[in-house]
Amino acid sequence: MLRFDGVEVRQGDFVMRADLALTPDAVTAVIGPSGSGKSTLLATAAGFVTPERGEVRIGGEPVTRLAPADRPVSIVFQDGNLFPHLDIATNLALGRDPGGRVAAYRDEIETALARVGLEGLGSRRPGELSGGQQSRAALARAFLRHRPVVLLDEPFAALGPALRREMLALTAEIFADATVLIVTHAPEDARAIAAETIFVDGGVARSPAPTAALLDDPPPSLRAYL
Repeated sequence: MLRFDGVEVRQGDFVMRADLALTPDAVTAVIGPSGSGKSTLLATAAGFVTPERGEVRIGGEPVTRLAPADRPVSIVFQDGNLFPHLDIATNLALGRDPGGRVAAYRDEIETALARVGLEGLGSRRPGELSGGQQSRAALARAFLRHRPVVLLDEPFAALGPALRREMLALTAEIFADATVLIVTHAPEDARAIAAETIFVDGGVARSPAPTAALLDDPPPSLRAYL
């Protein structure tokens, strides 16, 4: 579903290279040291960064020149990217409509809130929710968009271990029919959610490998990071 064909991204002196494909309808984790290129890999898939070489393909079709809004992709950032002055229902509606028309998507919004355990909280603003509830709202908005590719950039890094495990389980449940790429700095998160993991080091994104095998017998550079 998501493929990087000979992709090379340059940002100043930094170069990120990727030549790999994700298993469709599965969760793939991305781990590696800070500054290695993990977030750049996601930004390239989302369309926030344009590679100098190579193609990004989704469903076999090149999307390298498409704007982020035109790609069949949803992305959830570490801070959730919720608008603090808008209620949760409107934040979710923005996932479908730039005008945030809640009435047009009322049933879908209620369904999405129910899927993440936020029934009846659509009228609250983000500041009235806990950190875990805000993470749930961000996931609900991505779920509401119904995109085949979901990108998660350390979305639960600020949460405690127990709540993080809960959110990982919820992510696997609600995006069971999507191709998911999740960046994490915690190898236990990769073990919990991802059958395969991409190790990024020195700007090189390696092909996905079975998570347990990779973490149980890591190559020297991954061993040093762990």
